[in-house]
Amino acid sequence: MKNHRLNPGELCKKGEALAGKLLKKSGYKILKRNYVSRYGEIDIVAYDKGTISFVEVKTRQSENYGPPELAVTKEKRKRIIRTALHYLVTNKIEDIDCSFDVVSILFKENDNKPDIELYKGAFTADGFVSW
Repeated sequence: MKNHRLNPGELCKKGEALAGKLLKKSGYKILKRNYVSRYGEIDIVAYDKGTISFVEVKTRQSENYGPPELAVTKEKRKRIIRTALHYLVTNKIEDIDCSFDVVSILFKENDNKPDIELYKGAFTADGFVSW
């Protein structure tokens, strides 16, 4: 990505693709990408060792507004939780542990290799944030 700024749509797609690769490498099985309900969207729904993981991907090209993971605001977390509940009900999934994970991706200027961080259990359904 040397000296090349992506538009927001391109950046989002590139980030979600990188996050998918990281999750697969970490042993996750991708169940659904870009799950949309009337409550919002979840970037990736995955399965990891008996747990359904609802994964939010945040990708940035600078830290002007802080690290990418801080963009998962309280309101965003509420929408993700509501959407996750919709996913579980719609797919008749019961009696399984759930996790809300965040993949943070930061492309630094003049650097082809982004910083990627997976925050497992980044927040809980009752609003607790782990970072």
